[in-house]
Order: sequence, then C-alpha cells, then structure tokens
Amino acid sequence: MDASVTPLRHGGLSLVQTTDFFYPLVDDPYMQGKIAAANVLSDLYAMGVTECDNMLMLVGISTKMTEKERDIVMPLIMRGFKDCALEAGTNVTGGQTVMNPWCTIGGVASSVCQTSELIMPDNAVVGDVLVLTKPLGTQVAVNAHQWLDLQDRWNRIKLVVSEDDVRKAYLRSIDSMARLNRTAARLMHKYNAHAATDVTGFGLLGHAQNLAAHQKNEVSFVIHNLPVIAKMAAVAKACGNMFQLLQGLSAETSGGMLICLPREQAAAYCKDIEKTEGYQAWIIGIVEKGNRTARIIDKPRVIEVPAKEKKVNFGKVRRYHRIICHFFFFSICKSFMSYICPGGAGTCL
Repeated sequence: MDASVTPLRHGGLSLVQTTDFFYPLVDDPYMQGKIAAANVLSDLYAMGVTECDNMLMLVGISTKMTEKERDIVMPLIMRGFKDCALEAGTNVTGGQTVMNPWCTIGGVASSVCQTSELIMPDNAVVGDVLVLTKPLGTQVAVNAHQWLDLQDRWNRIKLVVSEDDVRKAYLRSIDSMARLNRTAARLMHKYNAHAATDVTGFGLLGHAQNLAAHQKNEVSFVIHNLPVIAKMAAVAKACGNMFQLLQGLSAETSGGMLICLPREQAAAYCKDIEKTEGYQAWIIGIVEKGNRTARIIDKPRVIEVPAKEKKVNFGKVRRYHRIICHFFFFSICKSFMSYICPGGAGTCL
C-alpha cells in the first residue's frame, strides 16, 4: 500500500521503502522542499515506521527557468528538503537531478526495521474508530491564495471569504503540509493502531476506500466528520463541483494519518497528539461490519479548524529573492494546473 516491504536475508528484518514526487504548489521554494520531504516520509510513518535510515532527493529543474531563477530557487528547495530530513532524524545521502519542462521535487525514503515493529494496514476490526491527524482543505487553500492575483477567479469566492481569511488559510496549509507525521506514527504503537494510511492525492475518501479494500476482516468505514481549514468549506461550495472537498475527493498534499484505533483508546490518542505537538487530531468515523468499502454520510459535520496565528519558518531569503521566487512559482503553478486541468485546478481529480 503506502510503502514497499521487503524481507531481508537477515532474520526478522525488513527493508521498508517509498518514493514520491510532485510539482510546485506554494510560492516559497524552501517550504516547498520541506513539504516534499514530509510527504515522502509519510508513507513510512503510515506503516508505523518512525526511524528513517536514509533519504535520496529527486529533483527536476525546469527548462523554463532563467539562470538567475535556477540559481535562487533550486538551492532553496534542496535546503528545505534536507532540513526536513534532519528534523526527521535522517540524512539525504544522494539522489538524481534532471532537466524537465516542469519543476519537480521528491525523493526516496528507506528504513531497515524489525518486521514485528511494522503496523500492517489490514487489521481493522468492527468497533474501531477512524482518526484523522491533519485538517483537510490544503488544495483549496493553495488555489484560493493563487486566485488573489486572478480577478475572475477571485470574484467567484470573494462573497464567502476575505483576503485575510485566504492568507491565513494558506499559511495554515503550509504549516500543516510541512509538519511531519512522525509523532502520529509513534503514538500509533502506544495506542494499538490496527491500520493506517496517509491522506494525499486521492483525497480522504479515496484513501479510506483503498485502506478498507485491503482489510482482512469484512468491515466498512463510515465517515461522519470532516475537519477542514477555516473558511475552505465555504470556498469549495462557492466553486461548485471543482474541488469536491465535502465529498472527500479533494486532493491533499502531505496530509494527515487516517488511523483505525480501538474505540476506548482513540480519545487518549488525540489528546496525546495535542499535548505533544500542539495540534489537534479528530475522531471522524467508525469501522462497522461490511464489505470492505468506505463512504461519507450524506450530511457530514464540518469542523472548522481555525487558521492559528502560528509562525511559519520560510528560511532566510532576501526580499528580492523572495519576489523572484513568488512570481516564478506562481507562474509555473498556474501554467501546470491549466495544462492538466483546463477547467481549473481540481476539476480533473
């Protein structure tokens, strides 16, 4: 599922590996690098692996970059990736760099661990509850922030959200995407998690359906609650079917863990996350007898997650460098989304 597990010749050990990459989605290259590394590591964390032994970095340098843009942007992306790896207790020891029409950033994460230490993603039982460790709505927040510079798009949402709301949601989404799921993974062991996956490109429901399909027991997942970054549910509604956020189909980047926990331990897990990291986790649904499917009820409860005034460390970037980064990243994000989704970001997900 989330990572490859290869039993090694040495008794009781397994090599756990994962790889991922994506395109720029925020206008700060340093934070983009951190988000990319956190996203790669989440696949290990979903298996309960909290120690990463090695990372490789995969970088695509855009052929559309000028030499000046390349010399400013790419070192910042790489520094962000490396800093996130250090935060996770590991190192980047190599990788590959290529020229590419689109700027890309990703990597490979590897860990050798005792097979018995893995939390396999297939042991959910009837009576478990579903816990989510990060709010939804990152894609909506990122797109809304881009639309501040696109008058026709901004006109579609300005009646339901202010510019200040959008900027706060954007910063909250960056903070969320760059945050490691390592603590969530460590606490999965403490509170006896039965299965987990990270929520990324297929949205909450897509990943819930995939997790449910792999269960040994005849169970189904039912989701009642949707924690969403403040104001982003209203933005999604104003955009019609573009994002399908409340249907659970809006893509997330470096999203939270979706975890099946024993009912009697789930509340303590959520409290422990908040005590340890200062971030909330939510009980969002239940595991019931079924046919290995997942669904969101017709009228789920939307939990508005405040865009806290939390400082995001953007790295030490001189002002004119930041201006170059902003305009380059904005243009490449906009052109990429128009290329893959002619009807607008989110229409092809």
